[in-house]
Amino acid sequence: MMTKKPAILQCATRLFALKGYKETSMAELAKNVGIAQGTIFYHYRSKEDLFLSILVAFKEDITAEFENHFKSAVSQNGLEMIEEVISFYFNIAEIMEDRFLLLHRHDAYELAQVNPVCREHLEAIYTCLVDMFEKAIITGQQDGSIVALPARKIALIIFTMVDSLVRFNTYRLYSAGTLSNELIAVCRSILKNYTG
Repeated sequence: MMTKKPAILQCATRLFALKGYKETSMAELAKNVGIAQGTIFYHYRSKEDLFLSILVAFKEDITAEFENHFKSAVSQNGLEMIEEVISFYFNIAEIMEDRFLLLHRHDAYELAQVNPVCREHLEAIYTCLVDMFEKAIITGQQDGSIVALPARKIALIIFTMVDSLVRFNTYRLYSAGTLSNELIAVCRSILKNYTG
């Protein structure tokens, strides 16, 4: 049985993802969790505090998942590692679908314009995500499998392509999985060091 605080966080994540931050009321959240509204405010000072807690948990969870994934990774070089990062990203976006939907909603960015802590949390999440790609690129540049280009900039470009497909998938516009092989081939073509 889930304790109240994690249940509140999980249900709030789902509601914020589906309805948006503004449109989700604490009364609705309390009803969905099956608790009194006061219980929410006992654990979280405000709706904003609850939202920020979701962002913090998201960053912590995705960092842990990434670290666990790469402990068992079998890539031979950085170029193969990029392929693993792309596959990992698609997989984690599916597993954490509510959180990625929440991340892709405009509400979070509206709140970030007036709340510097929200902005910091969003930046931390994106930094963590882009770091995954950059780590693989740097590894590939060190082992000679990836061409010498500015690693952070290339990581941002690759991340943008991958995340765009995840957004299509999140909004049920197009299945990201159907293009994963083509995306990996494009990334390989962009990154491969043909002289190394």
